Amino acid sequence: MKKQIKFSLVYRDMWQSSGKYQPRKDQLERVAPLIVEMGCFARVETNGGAFEQVNLLYGENPNKAVRAFTKCFNEAGIQTHMLDRGLNGLRMYPVPADVRKLMYVVKKAQGVDITRIFCGLNDVRNIIPSIEYANQAGMIPQATLCITFSPVHTVEYYSDMADKLIEAGAKEICLKDMAGIGRPGMLGRLTKNIKDKHPEIIIQYHGHNGPGLSMASILEVCNNGADIIDVAMEPLSWGKVHPDVISVQAMLKDEGFDVPEINMKAYMKARALTQDFIDDFLGFFMDPSNKITSSLLLSCGLPGGMMGSMMADLKGVHSGINMILKSKGEAELSIDDLLVMLFDEVEYIWPKLGYPPLVTPFSQYVKNIALMNLMSMVKGEGRWTMIDNHAWNMILGKDGRLPGKLDDEIIQLAKDKGYEFTDVNPQDNYPNQLDEYIKEMEEKGWDRGEDDEELFELAMHDRQYRDYMSGVAKKRFEDELADAKDKDMVKMGFSIEDVKNLKRAKAEPITSPASGRLIWEVDVVAQSMPPQIGQQFNPNDTFAYITTLWNTFDKIEANFKGRIIEVCANQGDVVQKGDVLAYIERD
Repeated sequence: MKKQIKFSLVYRDMWQSSGKYQPRKDQLERVAPLIVEMGCFARVETNGGAFEQVNLLYGENPNKAVRAFTKCFNEAGIQTHMLDRGLNGLRMYPVPADVRKLMYVVKKAQGVDITRIFCGLNDVRNIIPSIEYANQAGMIPQATLCITFSPVHTVEYYSDMADKLIEAGAKEICLKDMAGIGRPGMLGRLTKNIKDKHPEIIIQYHGHNGPGLSMASILEVCNNGADIIDVAMEPLSWGKVHPDVISVQAMLKDEGFDVPEINMKAYMKARALTQDFIDDFLGFFMDPSNKITSSLLLSCGLPGGMMGSMMADLKGVHSGINMILKSKGEAELSIDDLLVMLFDEVEYIWPKLGYPPLVTPFSQYVKNIALMNLMSMVKGEGRWTMIDNHAWNMILGKDGRLPGKLDDEIIQLAKDKGYEFTDVNPQDNYPNQLDEYIKEMEEKGWDRGEDDEELFELAMHDRQYRDYMSGVAKKRFEDELADAKDKDMVKMGFSIEDVKNLKRAKAEPITSPASGRLIWEVDVVAQSMPPQIGQQFNPNDTFAYITTLWNTFDKIEANFKGRIIEVCANQGDVVQKGDVLAYIERD
C-alpha cells in the first residue's frame, strides 16, 4: 500500500466559491458534529478569506461564529485552518503590521490551528512576516504558492519560492490552485521537487474544479508526495468549487493509497443539513453558473468563484454597450458574446500587467481593467482609460513585485500620469494603526472583546464593523434578503404585484391612526431608522409615532405579535389616516 493521504474539508471555501454569504453561527454549530461523525477529515477550513467580512455584512458577529465552529473540531482532535491573505490579512487591501500581528493572537485564542498564508503576487516579502507572527502566536504557518499557468510560473519559479518560505520558518506548503488551471504534470513535478528537497514538510493541495483538471491534478500530486488534499461535499462540490470527498477517496483507494473511510450515514445527514442552509437563505445569493464546469476558464485563468460577480458586471453594462453599438449602427451583442470578449481581453492584458496570479484581490483588478477596456473600445476610445487606484497600486509595486515584466505601454502610461514605481517592502507603505482603533473604541464605549477580538475586527474591517455595531448592516441584509426572495418569486412566474399580495395575504396591516408626519423612531445619537424586515414586535410595543396637524405626538402600538415583512413608508413621510405603514406577520 502507498502512503497515507489525509483529507481536509474546505467548508468555508465551499460557500465562498458558491455564493455571497456564509452560514450563521447556529447553522455552523449544527453541522460541525456531523462533519466530525463522518470520520474522514483530519482538517476542516473554518474561517478566514471573506468569512469574517461577510458575517459582518449580514449583521452577525464573526468572532462568535469562529469560536462556535472550531469548538467541536478542537474537542475531536481535528485541526482547523483559515485562509490568510498575507499583507492584506482578511481584507482586499493592505493591513498595518500591528493589526496583522494581532490577528494570529486572536485566531489562536479562537481555536484556529493553522493559517494558510498567501500573497496574490507570490511576493515572499508579504508572506514571511506572517510566518513569523503565526509562529509567535503558536499557530502553524502554512505558506502558500498561488498556482497559475504562464511562461513565468514554472516549476523552478515555484520551487525557489518554496525554498525561501521554508527557510523563513514555514512548517507546511500549500499548492493553491485557485482557478484549477494548474496543469497536472507540472503540479506533480513541483510536488516532487519540494518533497525531494524538504521531505519533512507537509504539502497540502487545494484545487478548484472550474475547468475540470482537478481530479487529474490530485492524482499527480499524491503520486509525487502530497500529504493532504482539500475536498468538498455535496451539495456544494464540483462545478467551480472543489471535488467531492467520495470521488477523491475512491480514486486514491484504487490507486493504492491509504485513505480514511467515510461514514456515509453522517455524510448524508451533513449533506441534507447543508441543503437546508441553502434553502433557508444562502441559496438566494448563489449564482447557478457556479455549479457548472467551464473549460473557458483555461484561456483567461480567472477563478471560477468569480463567475457570479463577472456575470453581474456584464449584465450591468450589457444594455449600455448595446445602446452605444445601436447608435453607431452596429450589431448588438449577447451576454455570451460579452463573456467571450471579456475572457479574450483578460488573456490579452494579463501578460502586459506582468502576469499577476489571478487570485484575490488581483483577479478582481485584472477583470475590472478588462471590463473597462471593453467599455472604452465600444465607445471608440483606446484601452487603459479607466484604471482604479487599487489596480494602479498593483502596477506600481505598492502591493509587491509582479512576477513578470510590465509592458512598455503600461510603463509609459504610468509616466504620463506622473506616477512613480516602487520596490520598497510593501509593508513600509502602511504604518501601524492599532492605537487609533483603541482610541475609537474607548470614545464609543465599545468593549474590546475576549482576547481583543472585537478590537481586531474593527481594525481589520472598520467600515463593516461600524455598520454592524450601528445595526445598519443587519437592516441592509434583511432588505437585501427580502428583495432576493421577491426576485425568486418573479423568476417562478409571479408578477411584482402578485408577490406583494401573496406576502400581504399572510400578514396584518399596521395603519396610521391619524394624518400627520411619520416618525419611525426618535434617536438623538444616530440616524432614526425604520424597523428591519424580520424584526419582532409584541402587541404593546411602540411601533412608530405620528406628529399631527394639531401638534400632538401620537404613539402607534404594534397591536400584534409577529415580525415585519414589509415597510411601506419612510421616516418623515406625510401620511393620511388609514394609510398602511407596514405589514406584520403574526406568530
